Amino acid sequence: MEIVREQDVVPFRNRVREYAVRVKMGLVNQTKLITAASELVRNMLNYAKGGKIRIEIVSRGRDNGIRLTFVDTGPGISNIELAMKDGWSTGKSLGLGLPGARRLVNEFNIQTETGKGTTVTIIKWSNG
Repeated sequence: MEIVREQDVVPFRNRVREYAVRVKMGLVNQTKLITAASELVRNMLNYAKGGKIRIEIVSRGRDNGIRLTFVDTGPGISNIELAMKDGWSTGKSLGLGLPGARRLVNEFNIQTETGKGTTVTIIKWSNG
């Protein structure tokens, strides 16, 4: 799914919810997943002018979950360690986006290269 403007966010959130319902994710975990996804998609729009997101159903034994992969070709994050600290922001936000998203999901991976872009992959398990 491509995200290039603010109007793309609501359909994206709805699609994430549809996938979460499909794997029988409870309402609390759906809310955590959608909140994390919203933070990450806003970062992608604000800092990289958009990008692409892949939504997948994944399995681990009997547990199912949703994996979201956010890929942008923006400026990258110059100091990932600093960016993952609560309260740090290069913009005018509270600096809760990346660390907040990490706390809301079960698995969080970020790869970034200055001048080339950033890829963030998150997984939320239906029972976790």
